[in-house]
Amino acid sequence: MESDYAKQGKTAAVVAYLTLIGTIIAFFMNQEDKNTFAYFHIRQALGINIGFYLLGALVSIFDSWLISSSFYVFIFVIWFYGIITAVKEEQKTVPLVGKQFQQWFSSIK
Repeated sequence: MESDYAKQGKTAAVVAYLTLIGTIIAFFMNQEDKNTFAYFHIRQALGINIGFYLLGALVSIFDSWLISSSFYVFIFVIWFYGIITAVKEEQKTVPLVGKQFQQWFSSIK
């Protein structure tokens, strides 16, 4: 039963990880169905996208390829982990910050 429910929200969950615009599109895609699986991944993707822009602004202060590379690797790893769990129809938080994303964006239901 849970797998069928996850399959219904899978499209919105995957779209959510495709940039900030994809997250907004996924949010509106899910307004009618109110699928909690999709909302879980929308919250994760929103956190990753906002984190990308906020951390990117912070990293841009430093003129170091080492810091910039580490930032991009970190963002790519959590983004890839999130999109893979959405494709596999799993509800796993992204490493390190996923639980905070669920708390911070808990109003998205």
